[in-house]
Amino acid sequence: MKIGTDGVLLGSWVPISETVNTILDIGTGTGVIALIMAQRSHAGTIDALEIDELAYEQAVENFEASDWGDRLFCYHASFQEFFQEIDDEYDLLISNPPFYKDTYKTEDSSRDLARFEDALPFEHLFIGATHLLSENGRFGVILPYKEEEVVIEIAHKVGLYPQKITRVKGNPSSEIKRTLLLFGFEEMEVKLDELIIENERHQYTPEYVDLTRDFYLKM
Repeated sequence: MKIGTDGVLLGSWVPISETVNTILDIGTGTGVIALIMAQRSHAGTIDALEIDELAYEQAVENFEASDWGDRLFCYHASFQEFFQEIDDEYDLLISNPPFYKDTYKTEDSSRDLARFEDALPFEHLFIGATHLLSENGRFGVILPYKEEEVVIEIAHKVGLYPQKITRVKGNPSSEIKRTLLLFGFEEMEVKLDELIIENERHQYTPEYVDLTRDFYLKM
């Protein structure tokens, strides 16, 4: 699985306070977001979860090869199994979930698992989040912008409320493509802003560069 802009965006964007000591990356793929969490924070426990066997093996290999291997651990399980069986709580949950609802599937089952929402419905994601979050914990996700209202409604039903929203455009003239959302148990006024990735092709905006430069070799 390739490293995509979505994962780097979410890992760079999600707020991490000094009180965050436990983090879970749901659907880690090859481990990119969990690795960014390790680079950005002093959290003593950074767990990851991956259902696909090959991606799980790659994540473990990447964790062991990193400078933060002593703080990183990956579980090979579905999220549904995980949140029903584990008693741990996390100060921060983070997920770049599968979100393609199309009926069309490819011949690559691993890619389909990563891309299609039926592997992890949004309802399951947010119900599980309420089981795993600590009292003041927060949950960061990246989604297609068209899913924003639906997901906020699902979250509201289980007692999670948006606290920060950043809408992402590829360039100044394009439509909003993604939405970055931070949820918590406390209902508050939402901090809302917008991020543009490029002014022109491969000419990144200062805001995008400032956000992500620590995670690219060349930026």
